[in-house]
Amino acid sequence: MNPHDETPVCDHFQKAAELVGKRWVPQVVHAMRQGPQRFSDLREGIGSISDHVLSQRLKELELEGIVTRTVTPSTPVCITYGLAERGEDLARVMSELQGWAERWAAADSQGPPPP
Repeated sequence: MNPHDETPVCDHFQKAAELVGKRWVPQVVHAMRQGPQRFSDLREGIGSISDHVLSQRLKELELEGIVTRTVTPSTPVCITYGLAERGEDLARVMSELQGWAERWAAADSQGPPPP
């Protein structure tokens, strides 16, 4: 098989890479690892993300089956966002990415490896 041939696996990888590569998506998924959260808690936990962008990312992730949105009828209405099963899998990938980033940040702070 020629490695340059397009296959369904490559298409799936491309779609996943485009989703995860969108600005703020990794941070949103990573922030939800601790369980369902309200919009304001997510915004606070992520940092400098705007309300508009967070809302947009949550809607996109919900459409992809990564995030669930739960509305609790109370006064005021309580809306929480959590990870669906697909999102839990993605959160594990984000945890691996965090580990990779931490390992290499530590290595970078110690300077280049000896020759």
